[in-house]
Amino acid sequence: MAHRFSELTFTPAVESMQQHFGSFEKMQQMRGRMPDFDRLRERECAFIEQRDSFYMATVSENDWPYIQHRGGPLGFLQVINDRCLAFANYRGNSQYQTLGNSTYNNKVALFLVDYANKRRLKILGRMRIHFIDDLSDRLMPVMDHCSETERVESIIEIELEAFDWNCPQHLTPRFTEAQLLERGVINQGDLL
Repeated sequence: MAHRFSELTFTPAVESMQQHFGSFEKMQQMRGRMPDFDRLRERECAFIEQRDSFYMATVSENDWPYIQHRGGPLGFLQVINDRCLAFANYRGNSQYQTLGNSTYNNKVALFLVDYANKRRLKILGRMRIHFIDDLSDRLMPVMDHCSETERVESIIEIELEAFDWNCPQHLTPRFTEAQLLERGVINQGDLL
């Protein structure tokens, strides 16, 4: 079986560009060697649980992409099982672009980055909105990571289609305050 992520993303137009720039054969060989990546393994679960933010892309009814940053405490994006992720959706700026887009086209892309260690994970999935008054027991643990439960409007569930690890090239290392404190680069007294 072909590498699932490339199966979904290497469209005829993409393969045409690969042929034009001379990478088509290399990409075909890579696809044959790569695992399927349609279920999260221990490595991906650990990576996801250590993120405090990610980017999520949707597509609108007029075919324009929309990217939104999501953030929270470590572990706010939770692995429900090897094919499912979920997170609490807080009341924000009241634009509802991501939610609205997902009702038209539920395909989403998540981009998770560990800047300090130059690692990134790309996830393709299908998004479902679960309103608070209609939560299943399976998704209730997501609420345990919420610091302001009164602001939670829904739980967003992402059913995994595929994922892929991205190369670290051109990824500039960045560090959180906690990481700088841990490494001894700054002291607690240095923080305002």
